[in-house]
Amino acid sequence: MHTYIPYGAYWSTPFARWQGSLSHLHSMEFLAHTAKSELARRNIDPGVFDFAALGITMIQHHAFYGLPWVTAMMGIEHLPGPTVNQVCATGARLVATGVGEMAAGNSEVALLMSGDRTSNAAQVYYPAPHAPGGAGVTENVMFDNFMDDPFAKCAMVDTAENVARKFGITTEEQHDVALYRHEQYQAALADDRAFQKRFMADSFDVPDAKFRKTVTTLRGDEGVYPTSADKMAGLKPMRPGGTVTYAGQTHPADGNAALVMTKTAERARDLSPVRDGPLVRVLATGSGREDPAFMPAAPILAAKQALQRAGLEMTQIDVIKSHNPFAVNDIAFARAFQLDWKSMNNFGSSLIWGHPQGPTGLRAIIEMIEELELRGGGYGLFQGCAAGDSGMAVIIEVR
Repeated sequence: MHTYIPYGAYWSTPFARWQGSLSHLHSMEFLAHTAKSELARRNIDPGVFDFAALGITMIQHHAFYGLPWVTAMMGIEHLPGPTVNQVCATGARLVATGVGEMAAGNSEVALLMSGDRTSNAAQVYYPAPHAPGGAGVTENVMFDNFMDDPFAKCAMVDTAENVARKFGITTEEQHDVALYRHEQYQAALADDRAFQKRFMADSFDVPDAKFRKTVTTLRGDEGVYPTSADKMAGLKPMRPGGTVTYAGQTHPADGNAALVMTKTAERARDLSPVRDGPLVRVLATGSGREDPAFMPAAPILAAKQALQRAGLEMTQIDVIKSHNPFAVNDIAFARAFQLDWKSMNNFGSSLIWGHPQGPTGLRAIIEMIEELELRGGGYGLFQGCAAGDSGMAVIIEVR
């Protein structure tokens, strides 16, 4: 069974580098604030939804209440639903969740939303009364988990180094990818951000923490800094004898994104805010898990599964977007499928515009839809890795 995304019934806030202009906002309250406004801007009645799912990976105050709190803040008090966390693959997992609900006959129109704030990550204390002295364990939810996979016993950057060794990827290659991805991102900013304006507000008003007044206005992403080959050449690898520098990886960010999904093409056309827009079908999703400590290679397995489920070959894919926390991701993926990595990630990727985690994949999928529309239709593949050496992929057709 195929599901549909009404063309134009999706959005993303700008992504702001952590500790930037969005760092004061509770991510769930901010998500509700944004979604309510964006639905109104598209003349979509919130009452049409019979299912919703929330993706969040960085806990916030009262996050225990999950999706029902977010929809209640939007005035959709009748709408329950799950809260989903597959870390960096949360966006793709939300799409798979919506597909599953519709296949089971549980939903006709769904709202899939994700918001995260990596800024000011929670500091958690876990009591341990039976430990010596009764001392518990403390954790910085973001940094401690980035630096220590409890099963693979390594930091995320170590997984990138492992994949770099496996595929013979050098620092110079990673820097070439990063420079080229910066160039691709400039295409999204051309003509006064014409591409980004397809799914992102021209001027985004940032509210105060109580959502009563505007404290600043963002015109596009915040914290994407220009770079050059000379700047990159002066960077040393993070690990002695390694290859991955700070230039070859993404930065934490804050933001949110969402999309609408329907069970039928007719409903998708009805809810599309664009008259006579293209038909967007979700053809398949896939997932995979790599050997311990080889996280950046996991999307290869996920993409193979999604392609098989869709009945497609990689040669039939017109647009590829990736969540690439490391430049290593794109090089390894391209080599696995005999691709030119320059053909991937037109108009940008998370390597450049940042990684708020939950919303990252949703934004990439939205950009993929818009790129497919610009080229007159075709097949698109999104793929990305996630903590626990896992990965997910989504295949979409625009026609």
